[in-house]
Amino acid sequence: MSNDKASTKPTKFVYSSGKKKYCIFCSEKVEYIDYKNVEKLRRFMTEKGKIIPRRISGNCARHQRQLSTAIKRARYMALLPYVVK
Repeated sequence: MSNDKASTKPTKFVYSSGKKKYCIFCSEKVEYIDYKNVEKLRRFMTEKGKIIPRRISGNCARHQRQLSTAIKRARYMALLPYVVK
């Protein structure tokens, strides 16, 4: 009587979009993300004003950190809204 738990465990389902995401800033060779470039920053925000996470936007870790800092600076300078009414 052998209990094979490995065979009774359900396998994990892997979600695959089929398309590899890439960092837009790396492809454009951007060294510094400017907080005054509001049009580019709005691309990485939801309609409610939240910052889109890295796994959805496809940014690398370095540029995602710079992006979130730039968005927060633009919010502080009143270039971007904190929330949309």
